[in-house]
Amino acid sequence: MTKTRGTQISNQLLSYLPHCDKQRVLEQCKLVNLVFGETLCCADETIEFVYFPITGFISLLANNFDGQFLEIGLIGTEGMLGATLALGSKQAPMKAIVQGTGTALQMDADVFVKCLNSSKTMSDLSQRYLFVLIQQLSQTVACNSFHEVKQRLAKWLLMTQDRTQSNDLQLSHQFLAKMLGVRRSAVTIAAGFLQNEGLITYKRGHIQVLSRAGLEKRSCQCFRMAINTYKRHLIIQN
Repeated sequence: MTKTRGTQISNQLLSYLPHCDKQRVLEQCKLVNLVFGETLCCADETIEFVYFPITGFISLLANNFDGQFLEIGLIGTEGMLGATLALGSKQAPMKAIVQGTGTALQMDADVFVKCLNSSKTMSDLSQRYLFVLIQQLSQTVACNSFHEVKQRLAKWLLMTQDRTQSNDLQLSHQFLAKMLGVRRSAVTIAAGFLQNEGLITYKRGHIQVLSRAGLEKRSCQCFRMAINTYKRHLIIQN
């Protein structure tokens, strides 16, 4: 765990803040490691920290109350975990676990709330990000209901690649099945389809992206919609 003062930090969401506001936030943060499989918060429990990923990424999971979880969102360097504090509630709406090893800026939840109250730009940015996140989560629900597994797998691989900035992804079929909410056999069939088209290669626990353009063509429109929503409400307004 390291103080961030004087270090070069890159989180896309924070980059939209004016320099003085960004520096105030960084002075209140610590640089921490994101460890694969680590639980950062659980649904209905008090949020203790907010996280601004730099590398690595975090999965948002919905619980079916039968001990099983379905991934409904990913947070990487484009966002943050804990933005719902801007709504006035200290309870986490869903479980969040680390799915990609890396680093993040960590801030005490109470300190973050003080930042929101003292900085209109930080408050406005958090609310716009929340709007984007809500739209993306609702689109994921529709995607899981109406789109084919191979389309959803292509979308998930693209989303993961965006957050890892790598063509080499350490992902098992069992893990992907849990994230997509389908049987492992369905992932095997979908991955085989994408491999036969020359878009990926996969071995046990490892997937290599060979053609991003091809994955974008095979992905459902939800992937592009998520990017456009982010650009429209965050990038363009800055």
